[in-house]
Amino acid sequence: MNNFADSCLVSSNPAPSPATELREATLHWLCEADVAAKVAGVEALALAWRDRCLTLDSGRALIANLGIPGRPARPQLVPPREVKHRSMATVEGRAAMIHALAHIEFNAINLALDAIWRFRGMPEEYYVDWLRVAKEEAYHFSLLARHLLTLGFAYGDFSAHDSLWELTEKTSHDILARMALVPRMMEARGLDASPRTSAKLAQAGDHEAAAIIDIILRDEIGHVAIGNRWYGWLCRARQLEPLETFATLAAQHRAPVLRGPFNLVARRAAGFSEQELQALLQQM
Repeated sequence: MNNFADSCLVSSNPAPSPATELREATLHWLCEADVAAKVAGVEALALAWRDRCLTLDSGRALIANLGIPGRPARPQLVPPREVKHRSMATVEGRAAMIHALAHIEFNAINLALDAIWRFRGMPEEYYVDWLRVAKEEAYHFSLLARHLLTLGFAYGDFSAHDSLWELTEKTSHDILARMALVPRMMEARGLDASPRTSAKLAQAGDHEAAAIIDIILRDEIGHVAIGNRWYGWLCRARQLEPLETFATLAAQHRAPVLRGPFNLVARRAAGFSEQELQALLQQM
């Protein structure tokens, strides 16, 4: 077990960020390596913004002096093919599944924070949107990590892969590529997988875990919608055709080809056009 097992069931009072500007404070928590402190710090950040304790300088250039993202020594990161698959019929197998989902949510916290500090010159609503995403991803992570403890395991007890963050790094030079490929592609895969995952967990008798996945799906529709919103905004600002631009960016960054089945209901709710959905279905 790692240190998170000792701290995730109680409220944390993280040392506040010394920054009083939103993007600088966000960078502070992105670089935080302690899991419990990061989760609590994101919550504190959202509250500070709500209470108008932070300013926003959207045009300021920031430099990261520490490693990005901050993360604990565990879990061990391995290539996707080396992540062991275990039977859902066992407690360990269900724990491994929950751990994999928790790792996705931990990375999602970091990518939301990265979207705030890294890209300057956007409207205030952009930063508010991604702060909401960061807060909700931290909530999702906490739900999964707490449930993992009830199964006798903690975050860090299994190996994990880092595909989501790898694409985040690849798109760090261009906000258009980031919005196109990370929320709208990588995170949207969760919309497709969540109903099947929830059903498997319920069938295995873990109804609490299934309910957590349902909460995550509900919120992730909104997160993908935020990606769609700002991708569309950027395409209009740069006078680009969205579907064609997406295909170009996916090829340029060697993004994975998506395979069905697709959750068309959730994708529509997240703002994907019928033209985009038809393009997806043609890949099957």
